[in-house]
Amino acid sequence: MNTKLGTLYGISLGPGDPGLITRRAWELLSSAGHWTYPVRKKNSDSYALDIALRAGLECPQAHTALHFPMTHDADILARYWLEAAQTVLALLQGGEDVLFLVEGDASTYSTFGHLQRSVRALQADVTVEVVPGVSSFHAAAACAGEALADVDDTIAIVPAGYGIAQIERMLNDFDTLVLLKVKPLLDDIIDLLRRRDLLAHGWFVEKAGAPEERMVHDLASLYGQKVNYLSLLIIKNPGRQRGEMQRGCRKKQDEIHE
Repeated sequence: MNTKLGTLYGISLGPGDPGLITRRAWELLSSAGHWTYPVRKKNSDSYALDIALRAGLECPQAHTALHFPMTHDADILARYWLEAAQTVLALLQGGEDVLFLVEGDASTYSTFGHLQRSVRALQADVTVEVVPGVSSFHAAAACAGEALADVDDTIAIVPAGYGIAQIERMLNDFDTLVLLKVKPLLDDIIDLLRRRDLLAHGWFVEKAGAPEERMVHDLASLYGQKVNYLSLLIIKNPGRQRGEMQRGCRKKQDEIHE
């Protein structure tokens, strides 16, 4: 008798506040599915699992930590992705639904995207459902009390690892810039914002929604400090001349009607 293949779920838990877990995610986490969750080091804690536990959910007996090391080495990453995919696929082939716990949103800079592709590379007919959630930058904007975008504002959301030159170019093109994972480049970003006279228009948020949440508006005070990996910057750019853009649009419209 063939065993029905289980479903792989990407369970978005929000950035840290258990109150932001959706009803759909709660329903699935309260079911009989097999919990899996990412860890950066073997036998280390999982931030995603901690969110679920702080919500009052009980970790089932059927649970498995999946090791995703912090490295940019493609060969090392490929080996661990394959190992995680094989572990998950074996559970699915045994008829279990697999719930992969994700902080933030599973479709946004998440390990789940890699896991999903790796599992489907091994077996293409695996059913996948992504449960959307609150992203860290939405929670951070709420913490800062700032709108990410208003009316016809433009916004860019990128990892800070793109580099200072790219960040400076985007400051010219967007009204709001959200920089994720700013830890390695924080001092360089502060130098850039100081040079562009934008320090007063930025907000640093660390571990948004978690008990350790920290919001800093005085960005210069962060210079030389060690910050958490789960940190971001929201930068507003009031100096970007939207009026010039609007005049350019009107000019084009006038040319069309001539």
